[in-house]
Amino acid sequence: MKTLFGGLACLALLLGAGAAQAQDTSMSFFVAANPGDGGNLGGLDGADAQCRKLAEAAGAGGKTWRAYLSTSSVNARDRIGDGPWHNAKGELIASTVDELHGDANKISKQTALTEKGDVINGRGDTPNQHDILTGSNADGTVAAGMTCEDWTSNASASKGFVGHHDRIGLKDDAPSKSWNASHPSRGCAAEDLPKSGGAGYFYCFAAD
Repeated sequence: MKTLFGGLACLALLLGAGAAQAQDTSMSFFVAANPGDGGNLGGLDGADAQCRKLAEAAGAGGKTWRAYLSTSSVNARDRIGDGPWHNAKGELIASTVDELHGDANKISKQTALTEKGDVINGRGDTPNQHDILTGSNADGTVAAGMTCEDWTSNASASKGFVGHHDRIGLKDDAPSKSWNASHPSRGCAAEDLPKSGGAGYFYCFAAD
């Protein structure tokens, strides 16, 4: 009898451990709307606050939300935790930082959704809004001089590096298909960002 109870106890522990290790597929990635001042996001703190505000409104508060943005002193890849990350529909985006920055990530027009689960216009739509601010190279490190003055500038003379959330560009090359490193914006003013197909969106990731 003791053996039976002991076996049942072990089974219960194993089942409990399995349940505890079940992957959390709640939203931990989305594309955030621009607060309205072009590349001036209030620095990283302001961008993080926008991520947090939108996430909380969508019922995804309680996480440490970070904007995927590089600055002159911080690389975007180092801000977002270890993964995995899922969109608003529970779809896996990437399991690790290396996967996110490799060919196996799942970012596309169909998966790079807003916090409400909405699809964002891409190339071929009117208006095209596929430019996503990152200030980053393909490996997630800073694209020097392309961060809208560390996300404090709305000047036309400044630039911000962008990626294409729909993975489509003018050419059939790697930058055109990059989610985070396609080309510089035509300025950091709110009126400049749409000139190359953008609306000042940026990615948000849960770091925990």
